[in-house]
Amino acid sequence: MINKHSDNIKNGHRISIILILCLFGFCLVQAMQAPKKRSKKRPDGDRVYLLHADELRYDMFGSNPDAQIVKGKVSFAHQGGHLTCDSAYFYQASNSVKAFGHVHYRQGDTLSLTCERADYDGQMQMMHARKNVVLHHRRQTLRTDSLDFDRLYNMANFFDGGTLIDGKDRLVSDWGEYHTQTREAKFVYNVKLRSGKDVVTTDTLYYDVPTSTAHMVGPSKIVSGSGGIVHTEDGYYDTRTDKAKLFGRSTIIDKEKSITGDSLYYKKNGESTGYGNVVFVDKKNKNSLTCNYLRYNQKTGTGFATRNPVAMDFSKKDTLWMHSDTMRIYTFHINTDSVYRKVHAYPKVRAYRADVQAVCDSLVFNSKDSCMTMYKDPITWNGNRQLLGEEIRVYMNDSTIRMAHVIGQALSIEQMPDSVHYNQITSKEMKSFFEAGEVKMTEAIANVQTIYYMTNDRDSSLVGLNYLETDTMRMYMGAQRKLDKIWTNKFTSTLYPITQIPPAQYKLPNFAWFEDIRPKDKNDIFVWKGKGKGSELKAIKRHEAPLQTLKKSDAVTQQPKEPAGGDKEKPKEK
Repeated sequence: MINKHSDNIKNGHRISIILILCLFGFCLVQAMQAPKKRSKKRPDGDRVYLLHADELRYDMFGSNPDAQIVKGKVSFAHQGGHLTCDSAYFYQASNSVKAFGHVHYRQGDTLSLTCERADYDGQMQMMHARKNVVLHHRRQTLRTDSLDFDRLYNMANFFDGGTLIDGKDRLVSDWGEYHTQTREAKFVYNVKLRSGKDVVTTDTLYYDVPTSTAHMVGPSKIVSGSGGIVHTEDGYYDTRTDKAKLFGRSTIIDKEKSITGDSLYYKKNGESTGYGNVVFVDKKNKNSLTCNYLRYNQKTGTGFATRNPVAMDFSKKDTLWMHSDTMRIYTFHINTDSVYRKVHAYPKVRAYRADVQAVCDSLVFNSKDSCMTMYKDPITWNGNRQLLGEEIRVYMNDSTIRMAHVIGQALSIEQMPDSVHYNQITSKEMKSFFEAGEVKMTEAIANVQTIYYMTNDRDSSLVGLNYLETDTMRMYMGAQRKLDKIWTNKFTSTLYPITQIPPAQYKLPNFAWFEDIRPKDKNDIFVWKGKGKGSELKAIKRHEAPLQTLKKSDAVTQQPKEPAGGDKEKPKEK
Protein backbone atom coordinates (compact mmCIF):
# COMPACT_ATOMS: atom_id res chain seq x y z
CA MET A 1 0.00 0.00 0.00
CA ILE A 2 2.83 2.28 0.97
CA ASN A 3 4.75 1.46 -2.24
CA LYS A 4 1.76 2.21 -4.38
CA HIS A 5 1.32 5.60 -2.72
CA SER A 6 4.97 6.46 -3.26
CA ASP A 7 4.69 5.59 -6.97
CA ASN A 8 1.74 7.92 -7.29
CA ILE A 9 3.77 10.74 -5.69
CA LYS A 10 6.70 10.16 -8.07
CA ASN A 11 4.37 10.24 -11.11
CA GLY A 12 2.91 13.52 -9.90
CA HIS A 13 6.37 15.11 -9.62
CA ARG A 14 7.25 13.98 -13.15
CA ILE A 15 4.13 15.59 -14.57
CA SER A 16 4.86 18.85 -12.72
CA ILE A 17 8.43 18.95 -13.99
CA ILE A 18 7.28 18.28 -17.58
CA LEU A 19 4.70 21.09 -17.35
CA ILE A 20 7.31 23.51 -16.00
CA LEU A 21 9.74 22.63 -18.79
CA CYS A 22 7.04 23.08 -21.45
CA LEU A 23 6.09 26.48 -20.05
CA PHE A 24 9.75 27.56 -19.95
CA GLY A 25 10.27 26.40 -23.56
CA PHE A 26 7.17 28.30 -24.72
CA CYS A 27 8.40 31.48 -23.02
CA LEU A 28 11.83 31.00 -24.58
CA VAL A 29 10.32 30.62 -28.06
CA GLN A 30 8.19 33.75 -27.56
CA ALA A 31 11.21 35.70 -26.41
CA MET A 32 13.21 34.62 -29.45
CA GLN A 33 10.37 35.51 -31.85
CA ALA A 34 9.76 38.98 -30.32
CA PRO A 35 11.52 41.92 -32.18
CA LYS A 36 14.51 43.50 -30.50
CA LYS A 37 13.99 47.00 -29.08
CA ARG A 38 16.29 49.72 -30.68
CA SER A 39 17.94 52.47 -28.70
CA LYS A 40 16.05 55.79 -28.80
CA LYS A 41 17.46 58.77 -30.85
CA ARG A 42 16.54 62.38 -30.34
CA PRO A 43 14.03 63.19 -33.11
CA ASP A 44 15.10 65.90 -35.58
CA GLY A 45 11.63 67.39 -35.84
CA ASP A 46 10.09 70.84 -35.43
CA ARG A 47 10.95 71.13 -31.75
CA VAL A 48 13.76 73.26 -30.35
CA TYR A 49 15.89 71.06 -28.11
CA LEU A 50 17.96 72.13 -25.16
CA LEU A 51 21.23 70.23 -25.48
CA HIS A 52 23.14 71.57 -22.50
CA ALA A 53 23.07 74.07 -19.66
CA ASP A 54 25.06 74.30 -16.45
CA GLU A 55 22.01 75.51 -14.56
CA LEU A 56 18.27 75.15 -15.15
CA ARG A 57 15.43 76.49 -13.00
CA TYR A 58 11.80 77.61 -13.10
CA ASP A 59 10.37 80.83 -11.71
CA MET A 60 6.72 79.88 -11.30
CA PHE A 61 5.82 83.12 -9.53
CA GLY A 62 8.12 85.52 -11.51
CA SER A 63 7.64 87.50 -14.72
CA ASN A 64 8.29 84.44 -16.96
CA PRO A 65 6.41 81.55 -15.41
CA ASP A 66 6.39 79.65 -18.75
CA ALA A 67 10.14 79.90 -19.27
CA GLN A 68 12.91 77.55 -18.36
CA ILE A 69 15.78 79.75 -17.16
CA VAL A 70 19.09 78.26 -18.31
CA LYS A 71 22.61 79.53 -17.68
CA GLY A 72 26.20 78.58 -18.37
CA LYS A 73 27.34 77.18 -21.75
CA VAL A 74 23.80 77.01 -23.03
CA SER A 75 23.30 75.10 -26.27
CA PHE A 76 20.17 74.58 -28.44
CA ALA A 77 19.52 72.66 -31.66
CA HIS A 78 16.79 73.04 -34.23
CA GLN A 79 16.58 71.50 -37.71
CA GLY A 80 20.29 71.56 -38.48
CA GLY A 81 20.90 74.87 -36.74
CA HIS A 82 22.95 75.23 -33.55
CA LEU A 83 22.57 78.10 -31.04
CA THR A 84 24.87 78.83 -28.12
CA CYS A 85 24.80 81.66 -25.58
CA ASP A 86 25.58 82.57 -21.95
CA SER A 87 21.99 82.45 -20.73
CA ALA A 88 18.49 82.08 -22.15
CA TYR A 89 14.76 81.87 -21.56
CA PHE A 90 13.53 78.63 -23.11
CA TYR A 91 9.80 78.57 -23.89
CA GLN A 92 9.17 74.94 -24.62
CA ALA A 93 5.44 75.37 -25.14
CA SER A 94 5.85 78.07 -27.85
CA ASN A 95 9.03 76.46 -29.23
CA SER A 96 11.06 79.66 -28.86
CA VAL A 97 14.21 80.97 -27.17
CA LYS A 98 15.43 84.31 -25.89
CA ALA A 99 19.23 84.22 -25.84
CA PHE A 100 21.63 86.62 -24.09
CA GLY A 101 25.37 87.14 -24.06
CA HIS A 102 27.82 85.90 -26.72
CA VAL A 103 25.01 84.59 -28.88
CA HIS A 104 26.35 82.43 -31.69
CA TYR A 105 24.22 80.72 -34.32
CA ARG A 106 25.63 78.26 -36.86
CA GLN A 107 23.96 76.67 -39.86
CA GLY A 108 26.02 74.19 -41.82
CA ASP A 109 29.60 75.06 -42.75
CA THR A 110 28.85 78.32 -44.58
CA LEU A 111 26.75 80.48 -42.23
CA SER A 112 27.60 81.93 -38.86
CA LEU A 113 25.86 84.70 -36.90
CA THR A 114 26.99 86.41 -33.69
CA CYS A 115 25.30 89.11 -31.61
CA GLU A 116 24.69 90.15 -28.01
CA ARG A 117 21.05 89.09 -27.80
CA ALA A 118 18.54 87.31 -30.00
CA ASP A 119 15.00 85.96 -30.13
CA TYR A 120 14.52 82.70 -31.98
CA ASP A 121 11.09 81.44 -33.00
CA GLY A 122 11.27 77.76 -33.95
CA GLN A 123 7.72 77.74 -35.25
CA MET A 124 8.35 80.57 -37.78
CA GLN A 125 12.05 79.70 -38.15
CA MET A 126 12.90 83.36 -37.58
CA MET A 127 15.76 84.88 -35.62
CA HIS A 128 15.77 88.50 -34.44
CA ALA A 129 19.38 89.41 -33.70
CA ARG A 130 20.27 92.69 -32.02
CA LYS A 131 23.35 94.71 -31.12
CA ASN A 132 26.76 94.13 -32.73
CA VAL A 133 25.36 91.64 -35.20
CA VAL A 134 27.89 89.97 -37.52
CA LEU A 135 26.70 87.56 -40.19
CA HIS A 136 29.37 85.52 -42.02
CA HIS A 137 28.32 83.68 -45.15
CA ARG A 138 31.07 82.16 -47.26
CA ARG A 139 33.46 85.06 -47.98
CA GLN A 140 30.86 87.78 -47.20
CA THR A 141 30.47 89.59 -43.91
CA LEU A 142 27.40 91.63 -42.96
CA ARG A 143 27.61 93.96 -39.94
CA THR A 144 24.63 95.73 -38.37
CA ASP A 145 22.85 96.38 -35.07
CA SER A 146 19.42 95.02 -36.04
CA LEU A 147 19.00 91.94 -38.25
CA ASP A 148 16.16 89.52 -38.86
CA PHE A 149 17.20 86.17 -40.30
CA ASP A 150 14.44 84.15 -41.95
CA ARG A 151 15.55 80.50 -42.22
CA LEU A 152 12.46 79.58 -44.22
CA TYR A 153 13.31 81.96 -47.09
CA ASN A 154 17.08 82.11 -46.47
CA MET A 155 17.03 85.89 -46.15
CA ALA A 156 18.72 88.29 -43.77
CA ASN A 157 17.07 91.70 -43.40
CA PHE A 158 18.66 94.70 -41.65
CA PHE A 159 16.91 98.03 -41.09
CA ASP A 160 19.07 100.11 -38.77
CA GLY A 161 22.11 100.65 -40.99
CA GLY A 162 24.41 97.90 -42.21
CA THR A 163 27.68 97.14 -43.98
CA LEU A 164 28.36 94.28 -46.37
CA ILE A 165 32.01 93.41 -46.97
CA ASP A 166 32.85 91.32 -50.05
CA GLY A 167 36.57 91.22 -50.70
CA LYS A 168 37.64 94.73 -51.74
CA ASP A 169 33.99 95.85 -51.97
CA ARG A 170 32.32 97.58 -49.04
CA LEU A 171 28.57 98.36 -49.16
CA VAL A 172 26.82 100.67 -46.69
CA SER A 173 23.10 101.58 -46.51
CA ASP A 174 20.28 102.36 -44.08
CA TRP A 175 18.23 99.30 -45.00
CA GLY A 176 18.92 96.12 -46.91
CA GLU A 177 18.46 92.42 -47.37
CA TYR A 178 20.77 89.54 -48.20
CA HIS A 179 19.69 86.16 -49.62
CA THR A 180 21.99 83.38 -48.49
CA GLN A 181 20.80 80.90 -51.13
CA THR A 182 21.04 83.11 -54.24
CA ARG A 183 23.72 85.35 -52.67
CA GLU A 184 21.94 88.46 -53.89
CA ALA A 185 21.66 91.63 -51.84
CA LYS A 186 19.48 94.72 -51.98
CA PHE A 187 20.41 98.04 -50.38
CA VAL A 188 18.10 101.04 -49.99
CA TYR A 189 18.53 104.62 -48.71
CA ASN A 190 21.89 106.40 -48.56
CA VAL A 191 23.68 103.56 -50.34
CA LYS A 192 27.44 103.82 -50.81
CA LEU A 193 29.64 101.20 -52.46
CA ARG A 194 33.40 101.51 -52.19
CA SER A 195 35.40 99.26 -54.52
CA GLY A 196 39.10 99.98 -54.37
CA LYS A 197 39.41 103.69 -55.25
CA ASP A 198 35.97 103.84 -56.88
CA VAL A 199 32.92 105.05 -54.94
CA VAL A 200 29.28 104.50 -55.96
CA THR A 201 26.55 106.63 -54.40
CA THR A 202 22.90 105.81 -55.04
CA ASP A 203 19.49 105.38 -53.42
CA THR A 204 18.79 101.77 -54.45
CA LEU A 205 21.36 99.13 -55.34
CA TYR A 206 21.16 95.41 -56.13
CA TYR A 207 24.39 93.49 -55.61
CA ASP A 208 25.12 90.04 -57.05
CA VAL A 209 27.83 88.45 -54.92
CA PRO A 210 28.99 85.61 -57.25
CA THR A 211 29.68 88.08 -60.10
CA SER A 212 30.49 91.15 -57.93
CA THR A 213 28.05 93.18 -60.05
CA ALA A 214 26.15 96.17 -58.71
CA HIS A 215 22.88 97.31 -60.31
CA MET A 216 22.09 100.94 -59.57
CA VAL A 217 18.48 102.13 -59.74
CA GLY A 218 17.50 105.79 -59.49
CA PRO A 219 19.84 108.81 -59.52
CA SER A 220 23.33 107.35 -59.05
CA LYS A 221 26.91 108.58 -59.17
CA ILE A 222 30.21 106.75 -59.65
CA VAL A 223 33.47 108.52 -58.82
CA SER A 224 36.57 106.69 -60.04
CA GLY A 225 40.01 106.94 -58.52
CA SER A 226 41.30 108.70 -61.65
CA GLY A 227 38.78 111.52 -61.19
CA GLY A 228 36.15 110.39 -63.68
CA ILE A 229 32.49 110.76 -62.74
CA VAL A 230 29.49 108.76 -63.98
CA HIS A 231 25.86 109.81 -63.63
CA THR A 232 23.12 107.25 -64.33
CA GLU A 233 19.66 106.15 -63.28
CA ASP A 234 19.97 102.57 -64.48
CA GLY A 235 23.47 101.13 -64.50
CA TYR A 236 25.43 97.92 -63.94
CA TYR A 237 28.93 98.09 -62.48
CA ASP A 238 31.31 95.10 -62.33
CA THR A 239 33.63 95.77 -59.40
CA ARG A 240 36.10 93.03 -60.42
CA THR A 241 36.74 94.32 -63.96
CA ASP A 242 35.66 97.97 -63.41
CA LYS A 243 33.27 97.66 -66.36
CA ALA A 244 30.04 99.63 -66.39
CA LYS A 245 26.87 99.26 -68.48
CA LEU A 246 24.74 102.38 -68.25
CA PHE A 247 21.21 102.90 -69.53
CA GLY A 248 18.52 105.55 -69.29
CA ARG A 249 20.42 108.61 -70.57
CA SER A 250 23.67 108.32 -68.61
CA THR A 251 26.75 110.58 -68.60
CA ILE A 252 30.49 109.91 -68.20
CA ILE A 253 32.61 112.94 -67.22
CA ASP A 254 36.41 113.02 -67.52
CA LYS A 255 37.69 116.41 -66.33
CA GLU A 256 36.41 118.84 -68.99
CA LYS A 257 35.14 116.13 -71.37
CA SER A 258 31.80 114.36 -71.10
CA ILE A 259 29.85 111.66 -72.98
CA THR A 260 26.07 111.33 -72.71
CA GLY A 261 23.99 108.64 -74.41
CA ASP A 262 20.96 106.38 -74.18
CA SER A 263 23.34 103.44 -73.54
CA LEU A 264 26.97 103.72 -72.46
CA TYR A 265 29.61 101.06 -71.84
CA TYR A 266 32.77 101.83 -69.89
CA LYS A 267 35.88 99.68 -69.42
CA LYS A 268 38.84 99.87 -67.05
CA ASN A 269 41.22 100.75 -69.91
CA GLY A 270 39.37 104.05 -70.33
CA GLU A 271 37.33 103.04 -73.37
CA SER A 272 33.74 104.29 -73.53
CA THR A 273 31.14 103.22 -76.09
CA GLY A 274 27.87 105.05 -76.59
CA TYR A 275 24.69 104.12 -78.46
CA GLY A 276 21.69 106.32 -79.28
CA ASN A 277 21.70 110.13 -79.21
CA VAL A 278 25.31 110.31 -78.04
CA VAL A 279 26.66 113.75 -77.13
CA PHE A 280 30.40 114.34 -76.59
CA VAL A 281 31.39 117.75 -75.16
CA ASP A 282 34.89 119.22 -74.74
CA LYS A 283 34.45 122.36 -72.63
CA LYS A 284 38.13 123.29 -72.74
CA ASN A 285 38.32 123.45 -76.54
CA LYS A 286 34.67 124.54 -76.85
CA ASN A 287 33.53 121.85 -79.26
CA SER A 288 31.13 118.92 -79.20
CA LEU A 289 30.04 115.91 -81.23
CA THR A 290 26.67 114.21 -81.62
CA CYS A 291 26.04 110.82 -83.23
CA ASN A 292 24.28 107.51 -82.69
CA TYR A 293 27.46 105.47 -82.16
CA LEU A 294 30.64 106.66 -80.47
CA ARG A 295 33.75 104.88 -79.20
CA TYR A 296 36.30 106.93 -77.27
CA ASN A 297 39.30 106.01 -75.11
CA GLN A 298 40.16 108.69 -72.58
CA LYS A 299 43.59 107.17 -71.87
CA THR A 300 44.76 107.04 -75.50
CA GLY A 301 42.65 109.90 -76.82
CA THR A 302 41.38 107.89 -79.80
CA GLY A 303 37.76 108.00 -80.91
CA PHE A 304 35.41 106.80 -83.63
CA ALA A 305 31.98 108.23 -84.45
CA THR A 306 29.43 107.17 -87.05
CA ARG A 307 25.67 106.97 -87.67
CA ASN A 308 24.89 110.57 -88.46
CA PRO A 309 27.79 112.31 -86.64
CA VAL A 310 27.80 116.11 -86.32
CA ALA A 311 30.77 118.08 -84.97
CA MET A 312 30.16 121.54 -83.51
CA ASP A 313 32.64 124.28 -82.67
CA PHE A 314 31.22 127.02 -80.42
CA SER A 315 34.48 128.85 -79.71
CA LYS A 316 33.19 131.86 -81.68
CA LYS A 317 29.95 133.80 -81.47
CA ASP A 318 28.45 131.64 -84.22
CA THR A 319 28.66 127.84 -84.05
CA LEU A 320 30.32 125.83 -86.83
CA TRP A 321 28.40 122.66 -87.76
CA MET A 322 30.08 119.84 -89.70
CA HIS A 323 28.64 116.50 -90.84
CA SER A 324 30.11 113.42 -92.54
CA ASP A 325 29.46 109.70 -92.61
CA THR A 326 32.36 108.84 -90.27
CA MET A 327 34.69 110.76 -87.94
CA ARG A 328 37.86 109.65 -86.18
CA ILE A 329 40.14 111.33 -83.65
CA TYR A 330 43.75 110.44 -82.83
CA THR A 331 45.81 111.90 -79.98
CA PHE A 332 49.61 111.95 -79.99
CA HIS A 333 51.90 112.42 -76.94
CA ILE A 334 48.88 112.44 -74.63
CA ASN A 335 49.35 113.85 -71.11
CA THR A 336 52.48 115.74 -72.20
CA ASP A 337 53.23 119.34 -73.15
CA SER A 338 53.63 118.29 -76.82
CA VAL A 339 50.15 116.76 -77.13
CA TYR A 340 48.30 117.27 -80.42
CA ARG A 341 45.33 115.70 -82.16
CA LYS A 342 44.18 114.75 -85.64
CA VAL A 343 40.51 114.62 -86.62
CA HIS A 344 39.48 112.72 -89.77
CA ALA A 345 36.05 113.22 -91.36
CA TYR A 346 34.96 111.20 -94.41
CA PRO A 347 33.21 110.86 -96.80
CA LYS A 348 30.63 113.50 -97.87
CA VAL A 349 31.72 116.33 -95.59
CA ARG A 350 29.46 119.39 -95.31
CA ALA A 351 30.04 122.31 -92.94
CA TYR A 352 28.04 125.44 -92.11
CA ARG A 353 28.60 128.62 -90.14
CA ALA A 354 26.93 131.94 -90.72
CA ASP A 355 30.09 133.44 -92.25
CA VAL A 356 31.65 130.35 -93.92
CA GLN A 357 30.45 127.12 -95.56
CA ALA A 358 32.33 124.18 -97.08
CA VAL A 359 31.89 120.81 -98.80
CA CYS A 360 34.45 118.12 -99.69
CA ASP A 361 34.87 114.37 -99.79
CA SER A 362 37.24 114.09 -96.82
CA LEU A 363 38.86 116.35 -94.25
CA VAL A 364 41.75 116.19 -91.76
CA PHE A 365 42.35 118.68 -88.94
CA ASN A 366 45.73 118.70 -87.20
CA SER A 367 45.93 120.68 -83.95
CA LYS A 368 49.74 120.65 -84.10
CA ASP A 369 49.77 123.36 -86.77
CA SER A 370 46.05 124.21 -86.54
CA CYS A 371 45.64 123.14 -90.17
CA MET A 372 42.43 121.81 -91.69
CA THR A 373 43.00 120.07 -95.03
CA MET A 374 40.12 119.31 -97.43
CA TYR A 375 40.51 116.72 -100.17
CA LYS A 376 38.72 115.76 -103.43
CA ASP A 377 36.70 118.58 -104.97
CA PRO A 378 36.73 120.87 -101.93
CA ILE A 379 34.70 124.09 -102.08
CA THR A 380 34.47 126.91 -99.53
CA TRP A 381 32.19 129.94 -99.47
CA ASN A 382 32.62 133.20 -97.57
CA GLY A 383 29.90 135.75 -98.18
CA ASN A 384 29.72 136.25 -101.93
CA ARG A 385 33.07 134.51 -102.55
CA GLN A 386 33.70 130.93 -103.63
CA LEU A 387 37.04 129.13 -103.50
CA LEU A 388 37.82 125.70 -104.91
CA GLY A 389 40.74 123.53 -106.03
CA GLU A 390 42.20 120.05 -105.80
CA GLU A 391 43.21 120.54 -102.15
CA ILE A 392 42.48 123.35 -99.69
CA ARG A 393 44.44 123.91 -96.50
CA VAL A 394 43.01 126.28 -93.90
CA TYR A 395 45.28 127.41 -91.06
CA MET A 396 43.54 128.57 -87.91
CA ASN A 397 44.53 131.09 -85.26
CA ASP A 398 42.53 129.92 -82.26
CA SER A 399 39.05 129.86 -83.81
CA THR A 400 39.62 132.34 -86.66
CA ILE A 401 41.15 131.74 -90.10
CA ARG A 402 44.77 132.82 -90.46
CA MET A 403 45.52 131.59 -93.98
CA ALA A 404 43.91 129.54 -96.75
CA HIS A 405 46.12 127.67 -99.22
CA VAL A 406 44.63 126.21 -102.39
CA ILE A 407 46.77 123.64 -104.23
CA GLY A 408 46.01 122.60 -107.81
CA GLN A 409 43.41 124.11 -110.21
CA ALA A 410 42.71 126.99 -107.83
CA LEU A 411 39.69 129.09 -108.67
CA SER A 412 38.42 132.09 -106.72
CA ILE A 413 35.11 133.70 -107.70
CA GLU A 414 33.39 136.79 -106.27
CA GLN A 415 29.78 137.36 -107.22
CA MET A 416 28.95 140.98 -108.02
CA PRO A 417 25.92 142.67 -106.39
CA ASP A 418 23.90 142.24 -109.57
CA SER A 419 24.30 138.41 -109.25
CA VAL A 420 25.16 138.26 -112.97
CA HIS A 421 28.81 139.21 -113.21
CA TYR A 422 31.72 137.59 -111.36
CA ASN A 423 35.29 138.60 -110.53
CA GLN A 424 37.46 135.55 -111.18
CA ILE A 425 41.01 134.38 -110.53
CA THR A 426 42.49 131.05 -111.52
CA SER A 427 46.00 129.68 -111.03
CA LYS A 428 47.88 126.55 -110.09
CA GLU A 429 48.23 127.70 -106.49
CA MET A 430 46.59 130.37 -104.38
CA LYS A 431 47.12 131.76 -100.87
CA SER A 432 44.83 134.07 -98.90
CA PHE A 433 45.87 135.79 -95.68
CA PHE A 434 43.31 136.92 -93.08
CA GLU A 435 43.17 139.40 -90.19
CA ALA A 436 40.28 139.21 -87.71
CA GLY A 437 38.47 136.91 -90.14
CA GLU A 438 38.76 139.34 -93.10
CA VAL A 439 40.84 138.75 -96.24
CA LYS A 440 43.77 141.18 -96.42
CA MET A 441 45.89 139.77 -99.21
CA THR A 442 45.54 137.05 -101.84
CA GLU A 443 48.46 135.66 -103.82
CA ALA A 444 47.98 133.68 -107.05
CA ILE A 445 50.95 131.67 -108.30
CA ALA A 446 51.64 130.14 -111.76
CA ASN A 447 49.43 130.37 -114.86
CA VAL A 448 47.40 133.22 -113.41
CA GLN A 449 44.31 134.39 -115.29
CA THR A 450 41.96 137.05 -113.93
CA ILE A 451 38.70 138.73 -114.88
CA TYR A 452 37.97 141.88 -112.92
CA TYR A 453 35.07 144.28 -113.41
CA MET A 454 35.79 147.99 -113.04
CA THR A 455 33.12 150.00 -111.17
CA ASN A 456 32.18 153.64 -110.89
CA ASP A 457 33.09 155.08 -107.52
CA ARG A 458 29.98 157.27 -107.42
CA ASP A 459 27.21 154.77 -108.06
CA SER A 460 29.13 151.42 -108.20
CA SER A 461 27.94 150.82 -111.74
CA LEU A 462 30.02 148.56 -113.97
CA VAL A 463 32.40 150.42 -116.26
CA GLY A 464 34.40 147.68 -117.96
CA LEU A 465 36.15 144.30 -117.75
CA ASN A 466 39.89 143.82 -117.32
CA TYR A 467 41.31 140.47 -118.49
CA LEU A 468 44.87 139.77 -117.28
CA GLU A 469 47.41 136.96 -117.62
CA THR A 470 50.59 136.74 -115.53
CA ASP A 471 52.80 134.42 -113.52
CA THR A 472 52.32 135.84 -110.04
CA MET A 473 49.77 138.29 -108.65
CA ARG A 474 49.11 139.78 -105.21
CA MET A 475 45.88 141.56 -104.39
CA TYR A 476 45.59 143.72 -101.26
CA MET A 477 42.15 144.30 -99.80
CA GLY A 478 40.99 147.40 -97.95
CA ALA A 479 37.96 148.09 -95.81
CA GLN A 480 34.74 146.24 -96.57
CA ARG A 481 36.67 143.75 -98.73
CA LYS A 482 37.29 146.28 -101.47
CA LEU A 483 40.35 145.87 -103.67
CA ASP A 484 42.98 148.35 -102.58
CA LYS A 485 45.89 147.58 -104.93
CA ILE A 486 47.34 144.88 -107.15
CA TRP A 487 50.95 143.81 -107.53
CA THR A 488 52.18 141.69 -110.39
CA ASN A 489 55.29 141.14 -112.48
CA LYS A 490 55.32 140.87 -116.28
CA PHE A 491 51.76 140.54 -117.55
CA THR A 492 49.44 141.00 -120.50
CA SER A 493 45.99 142.50 -120.10
CA THR A 494 43.03 143.75 -122.07
CA LEU A 495 40.43 146.27 -120.90
CA TYR A 496 36.95 145.98 -122.43
CA PRO A 497 34.28 148.66 -122.05
CA ILE A 498 31.16 147.24 -120.43
CA THR A 499 29.24 147.49 -123.70
CA GLN A 500 31.94 145.84 -125.81
CA ILE A 501 32.78 142.68 -123.86
CA PRO A 502 32.95 139.59 -126.12
CA PRO A 503 30.49 136.88 -124.97
CA ALA A 504 33.33 134.39 -124.46
CA GLN A 505 35.20 136.82 -122.21
CA TYR A 506 32.68 137.02 -119.39
CA LYS A 507 33.94 133.84 -117.76
CA LEU A 508 37.22 131.95 -117.52
CA PRO A 509 37.40 128.53 -119.21
CA ASN A 510 37.23 126.69 -115.86
CA PHE A 511 34.51 128.91 -114.38
CA ALA A 512 32.06 127.03 -112.11
CA TRP A 513 29.62 128.53 -109.60
CA PHE A 514 28.16 125.93 -107.20
CA GLU A 515 25.51 127.90 -105.36
CA ASP A 516 23.12 124.91 -105.40
CA ILE A 517 25.68 122.79 -103.51
CA ARG A 518 26.32 125.42 -100.82
CA PRO A 519 24.83 124.53 -97.36
CA LYS A 520 22.02 126.97 -96.55
CA ASP A 521 21.80 126.36 -92.79
CA LYS A 522 22.81 123.88 -90.07
CA ASN A 523 20.08 121.44 -91.11
CA ASP A 524 21.20 121.44 -94.74
CA ILE A 525 24.50 119.74 -93.86
CA PHE A 526 22.71 116.37 -93.67
CA VAL A 527 21.72 116.42 -97.36
CA TRP A 528 24.65 115.51 -99.59
CA LYS A 529 24.78 117.47 -102.85
CA GLY A 530 27.73 116.52 -105.01
CA LYS A 531 28.96 118.22 -108.14
CA GLY A 532 27.05 117.50 -111.32
CA LYS A 533 28.46 115.13 -113.87
CA GLY A 534 31.17 116.81 -115.93
CA SER A 535 31.76 119.60 -113.40
CA GLU A 536 34.32 117.70 -111.33
CA LEU A 537 37.93 118.83 -111.40
CA LYS A 538 39.94 117.12 -114.09
CA ALA A 539 42.60 114.75 -112.85
CA ILE A 540 45.99 116.12 -113.83
CA LYS A 541 48.77 113.57 -113.89
CA ARG A 542 52.12 114.56 -112.50
CA HIS A 543 54.83 115.17 -115.07
CA GLU A 544 57.05 112.09 -115.16
CA ALA A 545 60.81 112.41 -115.50
CA PRO A 546 62.23 110.97 -118.78
CA LEU A 547 63.44 107.42 -118.52
CA GLN A 548 67.21 107.10 -118.81
CA THR A 549 69.27 103.95 -119.40
CA LEU A 550 72.87 103.03 -120.02
CA LYS A 551 71.95 100.10 -122.29
CA LYS A 552 72.33 100.35 -126.04
CA SER A 553 69.23 100.31 -128.15
CA ASP A 554 67.90 97.01 -129.38
CA ALA A 555 68.60 98.08 -132.97
CA VAL A 556 72.31 98.24 -132.27
CA THR A 557 72.71 95.31 -129.95
CA GLN A 558 70.35 92.85 -131.58
CA GLN A 559 72.10 90.34 -133.93
CA PRO A 560 70.39 88.86 -137.02
CA LYS A 561 68.73 85.54 -136.30
CA GLU A 562 69.87 82.37 -138.09
CA PRO A 563 67.31 80.68 -140.32
CA ALA A 564 65.86 77.35 -139.36
CA GLY A 565 68.19 74.51 -140.17
CA GLY A 566 71.27 76.18 -138.81
CA ASP A 567 72.69 77.52 -142.14
CA LYS A 568 73.35 81.21 -142.40
CA GLU A 569 71.26 83.04 -144.89
CA LYS A 570 73.26 83.88 -148.05
CA PRO A 571 72.99 87.31 -149.58
CA LYS A 572 70.81 87.43 -152.67
CA GLU A 573 72.46 88.17 -155.98
CA LYS A 574 71.39 91.29 -157.73
